[in-house]
Amino acid sequence: MMIIHAFIYVNPEHRELFIEKSKHIIEHSQAEEGNISYELFEQSSEPNTFVMLEEWKDLAAIEFHNETPHFKKFIQETGGMFSQPPKVKRFEVIQNS
Repeated sequence: MMIIHAFIYVNPEHRELFIEKSKHIIEHSQAEEGNISYELFEQSSEPNTFVMLEEWKDLAAIEFHNETPHFKKFIQETGGMFSQPPKVKRFEVIQNS
């Protein structure tokens, strides 16, 4: 299993639109065959700092996801909303209890 933490820093004036655009990618990503979970959270200590927490079956599922129309549309529509570039961390689960 692969886990992604995507930290997204949104300009305050784009907060509500970013959340609205996120609903579409979350819904479609959760429907992908290799997706285990896909959720958006806002950091309570840092307003307008979001974390997209994703769990995927494997690297192939992530690669497929990155090429989907809904992912590309989300990146295109939200890219100008960021106060700084997103920081993406990817982890591989080596033992699952």
